[in-house]
Amino acid sequence: MALLEVKNLRVRFARHDGAPVDAVQDVSFSLDSGRTLGIVGESGSGKSQTVMALLGLIASNGTVSGEAAYRGKNLLKLNTRELNRIRGNRIAMIFQDPMTSLNPFLTIERQMTEALQLHRKISRRAARHLAIEALDSVRIPDAARRLDMYPHEFSGGMRQRVMIAMALLCEPDILIADEPTTALDVTVQAQIIELLRDLNRERGTAIILITHDMGVVAGLCDDVMVMYGGRTVEHASAPSLFAAPGHPYTIGLLNALPRLTDEGDAPLRTIPGHPPLPGMIGDGCAFAPRCPHAGEVCRAERPILRAFEGGSRACHKTAAEIAAPPIGAQA
Repeated sequence: MALLEVKNLRVRFARHDGAPVDAVQDVSFSLDSGRTLGIVGESGSGKSQTVMALLGLIASNGTVSGEAAYRGKNLLKLNTRELNRIRGNRIAMIFQDPMTSLNPFLTIERQMTEALQLHRKISRRAARHLAIEALDSVRIPDAARRLDMYPHEFSGGMRQRVMIAMALLCEPDILIADEPTTALDVTVQAQIIELLRDLNRERGTAIILITHDMGVVAGLCDDVMVMYGGRTVEHASAPSLFAAPGHPYTIGLLNALPRLTDEGDAPLRTIPGHPPLPGMIGDGCAFAPRCPHAGEVCRAERPILRAFEGGSRACHKTAAEIAAPPIGAQA
């Protein structure tokens, strides 16, 4: 049995006029212990809402349906008290911006020991000792002294390390990392990725990594789920996806990566157009307005996920049609 099994997840919000807007539709995936799943896509594709729904953290005007079984227990059916026993304890999350996630008025020690005292029922002194060990584990030097400091006294990379340490205090089964390297310089990004990789290997922690950076995915993930317009458009193992992407959107994301072989004046490759707004997607494929291979069937009928070599994808076109140059493209 998978550690986490998500089936047909749907997240729907009510607009001010009462009209429903689907942010996530029919998303399914599974996660085993010790594995890392990357969820990728542009802003607005539904990545964060997918994991927020699992933890009961969506806005008050939202509703969630489907199934999210953690060790056989459906998270979507639990009340707040039952969820609180799991959140931060068995399933922990690293939020996107540590400066807005950390309380600027409390010391790092107070923010870290609170979770331990709540879930472990231990003294503050014992919790402080474990907090120091956690900061040491994420390679923060002079942890005992820094524990009494405030968030503004840390650099961006150090604050992100504090967030990771906080998430790992209770030794969770699943760690959700929402854009953990956003706004960090490339050197610190590499350090954070290496830290997550070490935690995954040494502790066997399952990780869900949310990102728009395919380079980060390549360095960390075992499996990849590509989302667009609130739906899964491709799901495959990382080696398969990078070797032979099966959806035009995935190909576009990979083509947008800068390469060392590019000349200095070579233009950056982009995907033309803009992602669709929630509630503004028609009956056809959400990516059709931006897809160079789109035909009439793509604009009229929404594709479903179908198995193909190496994974599954939601596309009407065959692999040969996607591999061929689009009609009208320059040679």
